[in-house]
Amino acid sequence: MIKHRGFPGRLPGSDFQFTIRRANPKGATAIVRRERYRDRRPADKRADAAFVRALWEHFGDQPFERGNLDAGRLSWLFGREVLPAEDPFDSESYEALLVLDVAAAQRAFPDAFDEGGRG
Repeated sequence: MIKHRGFPGRLPGSDFQFTIRRANPKGATAIVRRERYRDRRPADKRADAAFVRALWEHFGDQPFERGNLDAGRLSWLFGREVLPAEDPFDSESYEALLVLDVAAAQRAFPDAFDEGGRG
């Protein structure tokens, strides 16, 4: 499992995890598409936006390996802002390739692309 050095481990001041410390000996947790409902808490929305910003700053529009990125956090974005970058896609592999759909991410989280990042 690749560890993405420099990637934030969590949303500062919260318990929202962005990365995992070590691989699960029983295998990687599957990445599945989770529905984001309009009534989600503001803290959840901030965590999603911060995670998108970190993806943008670290990988841009290039494919990246899942590695130590948290499956739960990826699942909130999967199928919309984060897409499989390979076919067939193994949702239970730490080596699976993903890509940030920049256009979709900018529509959903415009603040994540304001000043500072690559945009």
